[in-house]
Amino acid sequence: MTTEFSPRLFERDTDIRALGEGLLACTLPRAAWTHEAHLGACLWLLSERPDIDVDAEIAGIIRRFNESVGGVNDDTQGYHDSITRAYVAGVRLFLSETDKTELAARVNAMLLSDVGRRDWPLRFYSRDVLFSVPARRGFVEPDLMPLPE
Repeated sequence: MTTEFSPRLFERDTDIRALGEGLLACTLPRAAWTHEAHLGACLWLLSERPDIDVDAEIAGIIRRFNESVGGVNDDTQGYHDSITRAYVAGVRLFLSETDKTELAARVNAMLLSDVGRRDWPLRFYSRDVLFSVPARRGFVEPDLMPLPE
């Protein structure tokens, strides 16, 4: 099942760096934390912040940000571990296959690729598994096919 979606693209590298830095500093406005921002921040973290162990720290980074803007991380809202980890795998895959060097060009190309689709994790997970409480609270292995390495 796919959904049609036209992503909001980024004009400048500085816009992506600012959203990543705002995420880390918990200064990003809640309304700016869109699907595109999630993926742009992930690509920025993976490609420009080698000092951050994304696999070890992403859950804490996003949970802390959500709470800083009045959000709640519980069984029904806020941070979703399996979706986040699926997208981290997808962003890594995209980075391994792209030769674009400018940050905005890379992020925009990713947003327009299969990895950038909102339903991309459903290639690996059934809806029941992906949207379960265990998959939100912690990483659950995909039930349809393995995530890309």
